[in-house]
Amino acid sequence: MVRRFLSRVFWKLSRWRLATEAAPDRPTVLVGAPHTSNWDFVLMLAIAWRLGVDVRWLGKKSLFTGWRGPIMRALGGIPVDRADPSAVVSDVVAEIRDGGVFGLVVTPDGTRGAHTHWKSGFYRIARETGMPVTLGYVDRTTMTTGLGPTFELSGDVVADMDRIRAFYADKAGVRPEGRVEPRLREEPALV
Repeated sequence: MVRRFLSRVFWKLSRWRLATEAAPDRPTVLVGAPHTSNWDFVLMLAIAWRLGVDVRWLGKKSLFTGWRGPIMRALGGIPVDRADPSAVVSDVVAEIRDGGVFGLVVTPDGTRGAHTHWKSGFYRIARETGMPVTLGYVDRTTMTTGLGPTFELSGDVVADMDRIRAFYADKAGVRPEGRVEPRLREEPALV
């Protein structure tokens, strides 16, 4: 109730416009992209709280140290040890298989640094759990943010990523210069 109220106030006062196809009707891997600013986090929470979507999100382990730890966990955070990223996928998959029901927000372009590829954890989690993928976005050029389509991954990495690339082709992020093209290292080189 408090979250819904806070999100209503946020959207009323914000310059950003919430434009969304529909809230997913079951647990999903929610892709948050382009991830170019810390404001993405605020927008993601505002979207989830407004739509009543129970989300958990992956964040670097250092966000969970000291006084911030309890706050980040209360906001749905799951700490990620970057030294062992494969353990993150297996831990999240195990939690979901054990009955954890939640939407999982993943920013596959990782931190807001200079990267050339997306991380594949979102794809592996969705495939291993049978969860669909929902494409969330931030686009400063239109000052819109929201949720796009929800769909099942086919297992054909290139075809699935082509669909994802088509959706994000006109999405710039809060800081367009930090945008990373949706491409996984696992994809064969496209000629």
